[in-house]
Amino acid sequence: MIPKEIVRNVRHIQIITTRAVTNVFAGEYRSVFKGSGIEFNEVREYLPGDDIRTIDWNVTARMDKPYIKEFVEEREMTVMLLLDIFGSSTFGSLARLKGQVAAEHCSLLAFSAITNKDKVGLILFTDKIEKFVPPRKGMSHVLRVIREALYFSPASKGTSIAGALEYLSKVMHRKTITFIISDFYDKDFTNALTVANKRHDVIAVTITDPLERELPNAGLMSLYDSETGKEFVVDSSSAGIRAAFKKNAAERFLRRQAMFNAANVDNIDIRTDVPYTRSLYTFFKYRARRMRQ
Repeated sequence: MIPKEIVRNVRHIQIITTRAVTNVFAGEYRSVFKGSGIEFNEVREYLPGDDIRTIDWNVTARMDKPYIKEFVEEREMTVMLLLDIFGSSTFGSLARLKGQVAAEHCSLLAFSAITNKDKVGLILFTDKIEKFVPPRKGMSHVLRVIREALYFSPASKGTSIAGALEYLSKVMHRKTITFIISDFYDKDFTNALTVANKRHDVIAVTITDPLERELPNAGLMSLYDSETGKEFVVDSSSAGIRAAFKKNAAERFLRRQAMFNAANVDNIDIRTDVPYTRSLYTFFKYRARRMRQ
């Protein structure tokens, strides 16, 4: 029997995210990911009126006359949500924890998928795979996805981005739209991202709290690294310490972005102090413009 409080909270998330899908993302989801719902069919000789952007230049060079690639649209897409239920998900300098924001973002994406009659699945991971919910359609299935994202209790506190992506490739053999939601505090995972993005359309969703970017002037602060379990004290009243913290944070985020760029993976930057609907809407608009170019 599911506790009434959990049912109430899941329904609350359902109302919020359904409203966002209806009012904010209507039409955006399908237009942005329509390319992922198309698969290669065959190569044929170019005919007048064909889109020159579909020309297969390798075949054209071999045959000494133009050939184009033909594609067929798949009836449905599969959306996979890879949620890092990391130790730092319990961190939050504001009213909302990173894990809560990540779970709500998962919910919004799940509702976007079923609104467009697509399947949605969930992989919860730490430094191991904690839970796999195979992709399916339907409201009851999405409510299960939300419940697991909000309330699943992990057995570990580490993070392995590479392990999650490798598991995705083992269980999903056809192309999916994959959102991997994490703060990405992990060692170099560029190769794993690159390999996964060749088979799937991978989008990295970064969850960041303002305190991870800049320390406030608040005197002695006890900081706890939830990933390593280490605790340390810093004097945030020192301008030098605040400047060094901000510089190190900026460099860390730049290295992370460089990994996304190297793997040719899009990134949605979700901050706990900014409505995530705004960040997602900005991403949809950016990606739609890029697809039209």
